[in-house]
Amino acid sequence: MSSPSANRLSPEIASKFAGIALGHVTREYPNKLDHVLEDPADARGPRDLHPIFFGSFDWHSCVHGYWLLATLLRREPGIPEAPTIRALFDAAFTAEKVTGEVAYLARPSSRGFERPYGWGWLLKLQAELMAHEASWAATHQPLADVFVQRFCDFLPKASYPIRTGVHSSTAFAIALAQDYAVAAGDHALTALFAGKCRAWYLADRDAPAWEPSGDEFLSATLMEAECLRRLSPPAEFAPWFAAFLPRAAERQPASLFTPATVSDRSDGKIAHLDGLNFSRAWCWRELAGALPVGDPLRSVAEATAREHLAASLPHVAGDYMGEHWLASFALLALTAGEVIG
Repeated sequence: MSSPSANRLSPEIASKFAGIALGHVTREYPNKLDHVLEDPADARGPRDLHPIFFGSFDWHSCVHGYWLLATLLRREPGIPEAPTIRALFDAAFTAEKVTGEVAYLARPSSRGFERPYGWGWLLKLQAELMAHEASWAATHQPLADVFVQRFCDFLPKASYPIRTGVHSSTAFAIALAQDYAVAAGDHALTALFAGKCRAWYLADRDAPAWEPSGDEFLSATLMEAECLRRLSPPAEFAPWFAAFLPRAAERQPASLFTPATVSDRSDGKIAHLDGLNFSRAWCWRELAGALPVGDPLRSVAEATAREHLAASLPHVAGDYMGEHWLASFALLALTAGEVIG
Protein backbone atom coordinates (compact mmCIF):
# COMPACT_ATOMS: atom_id res chain seq x y z
CA MET A 1 0.00 0.00 0.00
CA SER A 2 1.05 3.61 -0.31
CA SER A 3 3.54 5.22 2.01
CA PRO A 4 2.10 6.02 5.41
CA SER A 5 3.26 9.61 4.87
CA ALA A 6 0.79 9.99 1.97
CA ASN A 7 -1.51 12.87 2.83
CA ARG A 8 -3.68 13.52 -0.22
CA LEU A 9 -5.02 11.55 -3.14
CA SER A 10 -2.49 10.95 -5.92
CA PRO A 11 -2.81 9.09 -9.23
CA GLU A 12 -0.82 6.23 -7.70
CA ILE A 13 -3.17 5.91 -4.72
CA ALA A 14 -6.21 6.32 -6.98
CA SER A 15 -5.06 3.45 -9.18
CA LYS A 16 -4.43 1.20 -6.20
CA PHE A 17 -7.79 2.01 -4.64
CA ALA A 18 -9.54 1.42 -7.96
CA GLY A 19 -7.88 -1.98 -8.30
CA ILE A 20 -8.99 -2.92 -4.81
CA ALA A 21 -12.61 -1.90 -5.43
CA LEU A 22 -12.79 -3.56 -8.84
CA GLY A 23 -11.72 -6.73 -7.08
CA HIS A 24 -14.69 -6.77 -4.74
CA VAL A 25 -17.76 -4.88 -6.05
CA THR A 26 -18.66 -7.87 -8.24
CA ARG A 27 -17.33 -10.51 -5.83
CA GLU A 28 -20.53 -12.18 -4.64
CA TYR A 29 -19.13 -14.33 -1.86
CA PRO A 30 -18.49 -14.27 1.06
CA ASN A 31 -21.63 -12.24 1.68
CA LYS A 32 -23.43 -10.98 4.78
CA LEU A 33 -27.04 -10.29 3.83
CA ASP A 34 -29.41 -7.90 5.56
CA HIS A 35 -32.39 -9.98 4.49
CA VAL A 36 -35.63 -11.07 6.13
CA LEU A 37 -37.15 -14.25 4.73
CA GLU A 38 -40.92 -13.88 4.41
CA ASP A 39 -41.41 -17.34 2.93
CA PRO A 40 -39.29 -20.20 1.48
CA ALA A 41 -39.10 -18.45 -1.89
CA ASP A 42 -37.05 -15.68 -0.26
CA ALA A 43 -34.10 -18.03 0.29
CA ARG A 44 -32.14 -16.53 -2.61
CA GLY A 45 -28.55 -15.49 -3.27
CA PRO A 46 -27.11 -11.96 -3.22
CA ARG A 47 -27.01 -11.44 -6.99
CA ASP A 48 -30.63 -12.52 -7.33
CA LEU A 49 -31.76 -10.21 -4.52
CA HIS A 50 -29.62 -7.21 -5.50
CA PRO A 51 -28.89 -6.97 -9.23
CA ILE A 52 -26.38 -4.11 -8.78
CA PHE A 53 -25.11 -4.18 -5.21
CA PHE A 54 -24.46 -7.88 -4.65
CA GLY A 55 -20.72 -7.77 -4.03
CA SER A 56 -18.27 -6.44 -1.44
CA PHE A 57 -19.40 -8.71 1.42
CA ASP A 58 -22.52 -6.62 2.11
CA TRP A 59 -24.91 -4.27 0.32
CA HIS A 60 -23.72 -1.00 1.84
CA SER A 61 -20.03 -1.75 1.20
CA CYS A 62 -20.87 -2.46 -2.43
CA VAL A 63 -22.69 0.87 -2.67
CA HIS A 64 -19.74 2.82 -1.35
CA GLY A 65 -17.37 0.73 -3.44
CA TYR A 66 -19.21 2.13 -6.48
CA TRP A 67 -18.99 5.61 -4.94
CA LEU A 68 -15.23 5.20 -4.56
CA LEU A 69 -14.87 4.13 -8.19
CA ALA A 70 -17.04 6.99 -9.45
CA THR A 71 -15.08 9.51 -7.39
CA LEU A 72 -11.72 8.19 -8.56
CA LEU A 73 -12.90 8.23 -12.17
CA ARG A 74 -13.86 11.91 -11.89
CA ARG A 75 -10.78 13.04 -9.98
CA GLU A 76 -8.18 10.92 -11.79
CA PRO A 77 -9.66 10.06 -15.21
CA GLY A 78 -6.27 9.03 -16.57
CA ILE A 79 -5.75 6.03 -14.30
CA PRO A 80 -5.33 2.70 -16.14
CA GLU A 81 -8.50 1.34 -14.53
CA ALA A 82 -10.74 4.08 -15.97
CA PRO A 83 -12.01 2.12 -19.03
CA THR A 84 -12.86 -0.86 -16.82
CA ILE A 85 -14.77 1.39 -14.40
CA ARG A 86 -16.80 2.94 -17.22
CA ALA A 87 -17.65 -0.47 -18.66
CA LEU A 88 -18.66 -1.72 -15.22
CA PHE A 89 -20.94 1.28 -14.65
CA ASP A 90 -22.54 0.91 -18.09
CA ALA A 91 -23.33 -2.72 -17.26
CA ALA A 92 -24.46 -2.07 -13.69
CA PHE A 93 -26.63 1.03 -13.99
CA THR A 94 -29.36 -0.19 -16.30
CA ALA A 95 -33.09 0.42 -15.94
CA GLU A 96 -33.74 -3.28 -15.45
CA LYS A 97 -31.23 -3.63 -12.62
CA VAL A 98 -32.35 -0.45 -10.89
CA THR A 99 -35.92 -1.73 -11.07
CA GLY A 100 -34.76 -4.91 -9.36
CA GLU A 101 -33.14 -2.97 -6.51
CA VAL A 102 -36.28 -0.85 -6.11
CA ALA A 103 -38.48 -3.94 -6.09
CA TYR A 104 -36.51 -5.41 -3.21
CA LEU A 105 -37.20 -2.30 -1.14
CA ALA A 106 -40.95 -2.60 -1.77
CA ARG A 107 -41.11 -5.79 0.31
CA PRO A 108 -42.88 -5.16 3.65
CA SER A 109 -39.94 -6.67 5.53
CA SER A 110 -37.49 -4.30 3.79
CA ARG A 111 -38.87 -1.22 5.50
CA GLY A 112 -35.83 -0.88 7.75
CA PHE A 113 -33.33 -2.23 5.22
CA GLU A 114 -29.92 -0.57 5.72
CA ARG A 115 -31.34 2.21 7.89
CA PRO A 116 -29.68 4.68 8.08
CA TYR A 117 -26.13 3.84 6.95
CA GLY A 118 -26.98 2.39 3.56
CA TRP A 119 -29.46 5.18 2.96
CA GLY A 120 -26.76 7.81 3.39
CA TRP A 121 -24.24 5.99 1.22
CA LEU A 122 -26.75 5.41 -1.58
CA LEU A 123 -27.54 9.11 -1.74
CA LYS A 124 -23.86 10.04 -1.61
CA LEU A 125 -23.28 7.68 -4.53
CA GLN A 126 -26.10 9.37 -6.44
CA ALA A 127 -24.56 12.79 -5.77
CA GLU A 128 -21.30 11.55 -7.26
CA LEU A 129 -23.00 9.98 -10.29
CA MET A 130 -24.66 13.34 -10.96
CA ALA A 131 -21.21 14.88 -11.40
CA HIS A 132 -20.47 12.63 -14.41
CA GLU A 133 -21.40 13.20 -18.05
CA ALA A 134 -23.09 9.84 -18.39
CA SER A 135 -26.57 8.35 -18.12
CA TRP A 136 -25.76 6.59 -14.85
CA ALA A 137 -27.34 9.14 -12.51
CA ALA A 138 -30.56 9.45 -14.49
CA THR A 139 -30.93 5.69 -14.61
CA HIS A 140 -30.13 5.33 -10.91
CA GLN A 141 -32.45 8.16 -9.79
CA PRO A 142 -35.49 5.97 -8.99
CA LEU A 143 -33.45 4.13 -6.36
CA ALA A 144 -32.24 7.44 -4.90
CA ASP A 145 -35.85 8.64 -4.79
CA VAL A 146 -36.82 5.69 -2.59
CA PHE A 147 -34.19 6.56 -0.02
CA VAL A 148 -35.06 10.26 -0.05
CA GLN A 149 -38.60 9.24 0.80
CA ARG A 150 -37.38 6.94 3.54
CA PHE A 151 -35.52 9.78 5.21
CA CYS A 152 -38.64 11.93 4.89
CA ASP A 153 -40.79 9.24 6.48
CA PHE A 154 -38.36 8.30 9.25
CA LEU A 155 -36.82 11.52 10.54
CA PRO A 156 -40.02 13.25 11.70
CA LYS A 157 -40.65 10.38 14.12
CA ALA A 158 -37.01 9.95 15.18
CA SER A 159 -37.32 11.59 18.58
CA TYR A 160 -33.69 10.92 19.47
CA PRO A 161 -30.42 10.71 17.56
CA ILE A 162 -28.60 7.40 17.43
CA ARG A 163 -25.23 8.27 18.97
CA THR A 164 -23.06 5.36 17.95
CA GLY A 165 -19.80 4.77 16.13
CA VAL A 166 -21.23 2.09 13.85
CA HIS A 167 -23.85 1.69 11.11
CA SER A 168 -26.75 3.01 13.18
CA SER A 169 -25.26 6.52 13.47
CA THR A 170 -27.79 9.08 12.34
CA ALA A 171 -25.17 11.85 12.16
CA PHE A 172 -23.04 9.96 9.64
CA ALA A 173 -25.97 9.01 7.41
CA ILE A 174 -27.33 12.54 7.32
CA ALA A 175 -23.91 14.07 6.66
CA LEU A 176 -23.53 11.82 3.61
CA ALA A 177 -27.09 12.33 2.39
CA GLN A 178 -26.69 16.11 2.61
CA ASP A 179 -24.21 15.87 -0.27
CA TYR A 180 -27.09 14.58 -2.37
CA ALA A 181 -29.46 17.30 -1.15
CA VAL A 182 -26.92 19.92 -2.25
CA ALA A 183 -26.20 18.27 -5.62
CA ALA A 184 -29.92 17.84 -6.37
CA GLY A 185 -30.88 21.29 -5.10
CA ASP A 186 -33.37 19.63 -2.76
CA HIS A 187 -33.89 22.46 -0.29
CA ALA A 188 -36.73 20.67 1.47
CA LEU A 189 -34.47 17.72 2.23
CA THR A 190 -31.75 20.03 3.54
CA ALA A 191 -34.32 21.78 5.74
CA LEU A 192 -35.47 18.42 7.11
CA PHE A 193 -31.90 17.39 7.91
CA ALA A 194 -31.01 20.77 9.42
CA GLY A 195 -34.09 20.99 11.58
CA LYS A 196 -33.67 17.52 12.97
CA CYS A 197 -29.93 17.75 13.63
CA ARG A 198 -30.15 21.17 15.22
CA ALA A 199 -32.92 19.90 17.49
CA TRP A 200 -30.86 16.85 18.41
CA TYR A 201 -27.46 18.42 18.93
CA LEU A 202 -27.47 22.18 19.57
CA ALA A 203 -27.84 21.81 23.34
CA ASP A 204 -24.79 19.51 23.63
CA ARG A 205 -21.84 20.85 25.61
CA ASP A 206 -18.42 19.63 26.78
CA ALA A 207 -18.47 16.23 25.06
CA PRO A 208 -16.69 13.58 27.17
CA ALA A 209 -15.69 11.53 24.08
CA TRP A 210 -15.80 8.12 25.74
CA GLU A 211 -14.43 6.33 22.72
CA PRO A 212 -13.48 4.21 21.00
CA SER A 213 -15.34 1.05 21.71
CA GLY A 214 -13.86 -2.14 20.34
CA ASP A 215 -15.61 -2.21 16.96
CA GLU A 216 -16.33 1.42 16.06
CA PHE A 217 -15.46 2.90 12.70
CA LEU A 218 -16.89 6.34 13.47
CA SER A 219 -16.26 8.85 16.20
CA ALA A 220 -19.70 9.60 17.62
CA THR A 221 -18.32 12.89 18.97
CA LEU A 222 -16.64 14.18 15.82
CA MET A 223 -19.39 12.88 13.57
CA GLU A 224 -21.96 14.91 15.45
CA ALA A 225 -19.82 18.02 15.03
CA GLU A 226 -19.20 17.40 11.34
CA CYS A 227 -22.89 16.78 10.69
CA LEU A 228 -23.87 20.00 12.44
CA ARG A 229 -21.14 21.93 10.62
CA ARG A 230 -22.78 21.00 7.33
CA LEU A 231 -26.27 21.93 8.45
CA SER A 232 -25.98 25.09 10.56
CA PRO A 233 -24.88 28.65 9.70
CA PRO A 234 -21.20 29.37 10.45
CA ALA A 235 -22.16 32.05 12.96
CA GLU A 236 -24.15 29.47 14.89
CA PHE A 237 -21.71 26.59 14.48
CA ALA A 238 -18.58 28.38 15.70
CA PRO A 239 -19.74 29.11 19.27
CA TRP A 240 -21.43 25.74 19.49
CA PHE A 241 -18.24 23.91 18.51
CA ALA A 242 -16.19 25.94 20.98
CA ALA A 243 -18.55 24.89 23.77
CA PHE A 244 -18.85 21.30 22.54
CA LEU A 245 -15.06 20.68 22.65
CA PRO A 246 -13.79 23.55 24.80
CA ARG A 247 -10.30 22.05 25.38
CA ALA A 248 -9.67 20.70 21.90
CA ALA A 249 -6.76 23.04 21.21
CA GLU A 250 -5.02 21.35 24.18
CA ARG A 251 -5.78 17.94 22.62
CA GLN A 252 -8.46 17.13 25.13
CA PRO A 253 -10.31 14.81 25.38
CA ALA A 254 -7.18 12.85 24.50
CA SER A 255 -9.20 10.00 22.98
CA LEU A 256 -10.08 12.17 19.97
CA PHE A 257 -6.43 12.87 19.20
CA THR A 258 -4.99 9.37 19.61
CA PRO A 259 -5.17 6.95 16.66
CA ALA A 260 -6.86 3.65 17.48
CA THR A 261 -4.76 0.50 17.77
CA VAL A 262 -5.90 -2.42 15.62
CA SER A 263 -4.88 -5.71 17.19
CA ASP A 264 -6.24 -8.18 14.59
CA ARG A 265 -7.10 -7.09 11.06
CA SER A 266 -8.54 -10.51 10.21
CA ASP A 267 -11.31 -9.90 12.74
CA GLY A 268 -14.05 -7.98 10.94
CA LYS A 269 -15.14 -6.03 14.01
CA ILE A 270 -11.68 -5.15 15.28
CA ALA A 271 -10.75 -4.11 11.73
CA HIS A 272 -13.41 -1.41 12.07
CA LEU A 273 -10.86 0.59 14.04
CA ASP A 274 -8.86 1.33 10.90
CA GLY A 275 -12.05 2.91 9.60
CA LEU A 276 -12.27 4.94 12.80
CA ASN A 277 -8.84 6.39 12.09
CA PHE A 278 -9.91 7.35 8.57
CA SER A 279 -13.25 8.81 9.60
CA ARG A 280 -11.61 10.86 12.35
CA ALA A 281 -9.10 12.18 9.83
CA TRP A 282 -12.00 13.09 7.53
CA CYS A 283 -13.86 14.89 10.31
CA TRP A 284 -10.83 16.74 11.63
CA ARG A 285 -9.95 17.99 8.16
CA GLU A 286 -13.48 19.15 7.48
CA LEU A 287 -13.76 20.81 10.89
CA ALA A 288 -10.36 22.48 10.50
CA GLY A 289 -11.60 24.15 7.35
CA ALA A 290 -14.42 25.78 9.31
CA LEU A 291 -12.00 27.40 11.78
CA PRO A 292 -10.33 30.80 11.32
CA VAL A 293 -6.76 30.63 10.01
CA GLY A 294 -5.34 31.88 13.32
CA ASP A 295 -7.34 29.52 15.52
CA PRO A 296 -4.87 27.27 17.43
CA LEU A 297 -7.21 24.31 17.01
CA ARG A 298 -6.89 24.48 13.24
CA SER A 299 -3.26 23.34 13.16
CA VAL A 300 -3.95 20.75 15.87
CA ALA A 301 -6.86 19.35 13.87
CA GLU A 302 -4.81 19.17 10.67
CA ALA A 303 -1.91 17.45 12.44
CA THR A 304 -4.30 14.99 14.09
CA ALA A 305 -5.80 14.12 10.72
CA ARG A 306 -2.34 13.35 9.32
CA GLU A 307 -1.51 11.18 12.34
CA HIS A 308 -4.69 9.15 11.97
CA LEU A 309 -4.15 8.69 8.23
CA ALA A 310 -0.58 7.51 8.77
CA ALA A 311 -1.75 4.92 11.29
CA SER A 312 -4.09 3.09 8.90
CA LEU A 313 -3.30 3.99 5.29
CA PRO A 314 -0.77 1.13 4.98
CA HIS A 315 -3.53 -1.34 5.95
CA VAL A 316 -6.27 -0.61 3.41
CA ALA A 317 -5.57 -3.93 1.71
CA GLY A 318 -4.36 -7.26 2.98
CA ASP A 319 -7.32 -8.98 4.59
CA TYR A 320 -10.78 -9.06 3.04
CA MET A 321 -12.42 -8.06 6.33
CA GLY A 322 -10.98 -4.60 5.82
CA GLU A 323 -10.24 -4.67 2.12
CA HIS A 324 -13.90 -4.76 1.08
CA TRP A 325 -14.61 -1.30 2.54
CA LEU A 326 -11.65 0.60 4.01
CA ALA A 327 -10.54 2.36 0.83
CA SER A 328 -13.81 4.30 0.77
CA PHE A 329 -13.13 5.72 4.21
CA ALA A 330 -9.53 6.46 3.31
CA LEU A 331 -10.78 8.36 0.27
CA LEU A 332 -13.09 10.46 2.43
CA ALA A 333 -10.06 11.52 4.47
CA LEU A 334 -7.72 12.05 1.52
CA THR A 335 -10.21 14.28 -0.30
CA ALA A 336 -11.75 16.10 2.66
CA GLY A 337 -12.94 19.57 1.76
CA GLU A 338 -13.85 18.78 -1.86
CA VAL A 339 -17.10 20.23 -3.20
CA ILE A 340 -19.02 17.94 -5.57
CA GLY A 341 -19.80 19.32 -8.97
